[in-house]
Amino acid sequence: MDVADLKIKNLVEYKNQIYTIIEIFQSMEQAYFVKIENDVHSISVPADRIKPIKITEEWLEKLGFSRTYSSDQSIRYERPEAFIKYDIDLSSKKILEGLKIYGNAIRCRYIHEFQNIFSCLFGKESAVQYGYLKTES
Repeated sequence: MDVADLKIKNLVEYKNQIYTIIEIFQSMEQAYFVKIENDVHSISVPADRIKPIKITEEWLEKLGFSRTYSSDQSIRYERPEAFIKYDIDLSSKKILEGLKIYGNAIRCRYIHEFQNIFSCLFGKESAVQYGYLKTES
């Protein structure tokens, strides 16, 4: 995962636990570190030790999506905004899988990528913290 893709409030995984990034900084040795927290811990770790969280059906529901279509080839999830969809391609090629915004396909496989796209689209953070989507005003 490239540290340049990360933003404050992105969700990431560290040692099999979900954390929210609360700070990104660079040490004197030029290595990047992130300060992360969850309900139990608040720690600083090297940025190269955190992992992205893969988008799954469970996460799509936590992100406010609902399943609207299902077949042997694909599953479609949609958000209340009519122009945002997420397709899961059940074939081995995964050609159709990903986020669709106004019909345009965007490669988006991880939660932090969705959070960053949502922030750019709506001009506000999607604070997905500890598994729940909260749209901040």
